[in-house]
Amino acid sequence: MSSSAPVSVAHFVAAHRQHRTAGPYTPVVGVNASATLYVISGQAPLDLEGRVIGDTIEEQSKVTLENCRTQLQAAGCDLEDVFKATVYLTDLSNWAAFNTVYRQFMQEPFPARTAVQCGLLPGFLVEVEMWAAR
Repeated sequence: MSSSAPVSVAHFVAAHRQHRTAGPYTPVVGVNASATLYVISGQAPLDLEGRVIGDTIEEQSKVTLENCRTQLQAAGCDLEDVFKATVYLTDLSNWAAFNTVYRQFMQEPFPARTAVQCGLLPGFLVEVEMWAAR
């Protein structure tokens, strides 16, 4: 992981006309052209052996976001460098519980974000993909 202080490469735009957001996200994020972009593939609630960790959305969300952080750190980034996240949930009724855990990991201004209900691999309740700039 890089020991240098984070450089502001993303700017979070206050939307002129925007409905109240349904979760912790920013509607518009710009990234400076000089930034290096890093994209992590969808991370899931897995341990190093590939076993699903957690039975609840809270447990799985925590492990998944920790895995996101680990992958970002391998690229010299961290969660504060994320400008876009895509969240895949098997059931959108878990949205509020996911957001509670997400707020423990992500700081304001929050990245732009999309959430989708979909089928995931067996045992997964959540999967998260992130884009970061540094």
